[in-house]
Amino acid sequence: MKIFINEKNVIVNEKDTAFEVRDFVKKDADIVVVNGFIIREDVELKENDRITLIIRGEIPNEEELEASLVSRHTPGVHERVKKACVGIAGLGGLGSNVAISLARIGIGKLLLVDFDVVEPSNLNRQQYFIKHIGMKKTEALADVLKNINPFVEVERKDLYLDESNIEDCFKEADIVVEAFDDPKCKANLVNTLLSKFPEKYIVAASGMAGYFSNNTIQTKRKLDKFYLVGDDTSEAALGCGLMAPRVAIAANHQANTVLRIILEEYEI
Repeated sequence: MKIFINEKNVIVNEKDTAFEVRDFVKKDADIVVVNGFIIREDVELKENDRITLIIRGEIPNEEELEASLVSRHTPGVHERVKKACVGIAGLGGLGSNVAISLARIGIGKLLLVDFDVVEPSNLNRQQYFIKHIGMKKTEALADVLKNINPFVEVERKDLYLDESNIEDCFKEADIVVEAFDDPKCKANLVNTLLSKFPEKYIVAASGMAGYFSNNTIQTKRKLDKFYLVGDDTSEAALGCGLMAPRVAIAANHQANTVLRIILEEYEI
């Protein structure tokens, strides 16, 4: 019977159990994940089951690390996610959070686009650290991502996006995430992408400032391949700043929408 142990194809006996396999392959493993779920009682394995064996606190080798990173996924997800290329336009509160969530699920390639540097006020909502102040955001975020999932391919583009370069910049991306602060830049990017790449999916955001209700942030399918996240009203303004909790909620709406598109789950 064929199963996968730490993502390697292995032949085992019919009716072998997860704990029997653990005791034979990696007896000291104290975490056993079967098909995305940590088990605490033994189960009989079936054809094509996926089992990951982890020793708590041990730094795994490269092969085991990638297997561990995806061990909690729903079976069948990783193979499809790893083939996807996602472009992120803007690496601030939205873009940096989206990138981290996608890296954690094992996205194949991230195309990171921003012209700016990390400055101290960014740290209230963006996924950078004090050591990154003054660095290009593309460089700083690539540094963060490699310490989360070194198996994600990262391409950096340090540039200001406008009509002259948007098409060339995102020609390889399957999905583009709009993550700008400025409404004019948002509109320019989305309109250009819709015009130049009618086949690409776009996931944009508008309205996540302040500390209003979590539940006002929603994902809407505005067009066949255009999704918009946010509450449509709470833009950053005098007396209404951008803060980590709601920005991260919106960003993870975007990240989950990207994941659903990759998995061909298009409805909201």
